[in-house]
Amino acid sequence: MLSAAATRGLALALLAVLAAVLATFIARWLARSDFTPRQAILATLNRFVAHLLWNAEISGALPLPPGQGAVIVCNHRSPVDPAFIALATGRVVHWMVAKEYSLHPSLAWLFRLMGTIPVGRGGIDIAAARTAIRLARDGELVGIFPEGRLNRTRRLLLPGRPGAALIALEARVPVIPCYIHGSPYRGAIWTPFIMPARVRLRVGQPLDISEFSGRQRDRELIDLLTRKFLQEIARLAGQPDFRSEMTRQPHFPAEPSETDGDHAGLTACQTPPRGLG
Repeated sequence: MLSAAATRGLALALLAVLAAVLATFIARWLARSDFTPRQAILATLNRFVAHLLWNAEISGALPLPPGQGAVIVCNHRSPVDPAFIALATGRVVHWMVAKEYSLHPSLAWLFRLMGTIPVGRGGIDIAAARTAIRLARDGELVGIFPEGRLNRTRRLLLPGRPGAALIALEARVPVIPCYIHGSPYRGAIWTPFIMPARVRLRVGQPLDISEFSGRQRDRELIDLLTRKFLQEIARLAGQPDFRSEMTRQPHFPAEPSETDGDHAGLTACQTPPRGLG
């Protein structure tokens, strides 16, 4: 029989071994992961809440190799929609988020940790677009809600905005459509965290738009691509006959900036429309 002191010592030794094994596992996982340690903690917490509270299920996984940049487009019914996309990626997704939220004193730390891109609501935010293009070109994932705001109507999708098409064309990366059903929301940003839900995420196949590279100034093409993205989201929702629309808001500022360089396509559409033909 072991003495009480020996038993306690053995228990502590076993705990130390388990802690060392766990630390080694975490270190190796982080070395292979796209996450920083704090992002890894957030991702783990997100996975726990998404499955326990929101009963989230995923159909399909992000069909990209590590280091491949892309633009992810998705419908938007709840402030926590990015949490469900995160379940399918295992990588950081840099969501374009309205400045009033991403710079809010009580939320700024969280959005910085998530790697979001603050975006102004008026027209095209050139600085934010440049950041998104650079990240996508460098092999990162950029998330955009083409509806531009929360859809609180009975319509499947609101009219689309052109940002995703412009950024994907400039960065020369594919676009991945996703559809989320059942996102929890009741009018306030905190409500999803007290609402049980049954969320279903469907991940589509990448849309290769490389054949249209260099046509960022073609208004008609941008509209057609944006509608295509919305139609793919609708198809994932089980509505392949959905007729997508474009927003009536201006796509571009009136005058291009002389300092825009390679991103002039984000500020003006001066060439005649050429369509998809």
